[in-house]
Amino acid sequence: MATIPSTQNLCVFVPVFNEMNTVEQCLKAVLGNDLAKQVIVVDDFSTDGTRDILGELKDPRLLTLFHDKNMSKGSALRSVLPHVDAEHFIIQDADPGYDPREYFKLLTPIVEGRADVVYGSRFVGGGDRRVLRFWHSMGNKILTFVSNCFTNP
Repeated sequence: MATIPSTQNLCVFVPVFNEMNTVEQCLKAVLGNDLAKQVIVVDDFSTDGTRDILGELKDPRLLTLFHDKNMSKGSALRSVLPHVDAEHFIIQDADPGYDPREYFKLLTPIVEGRADVVYGSRFVGGGDRRVLRFWHSMGNKILTFVSNCFTNP
């Protein structure tokens, strides 16, 4: 089994928008994970006090970026990419839906060469799963075709 050296390979990106009730607890959990070399938060113009909380958090691994207007999670991702200085990258929502203690589980298939990308799910428990099996893929294509017949996109 491959190992991931502590604080060597992982950047955790935390997009934030109006998360004052959860952001501090989330970031403490993320920073408490030894795998996190770098933690980058992008505040997408929060108006609920989240920015004040972020301004008070201090850790040498933490970089906080602030948008001047609300632009979207995708825009936050584009803002963070030039600052990434790690081999692996995890997107961690600022709510308690994802557990930073499971980063090792997410990274293991990549480090072992079994996957190029891994998606976590707060709904699907258990071990590894392939995303698109043949019948799943065919079902998606059929449903998309039927939907397109009715909506004429």
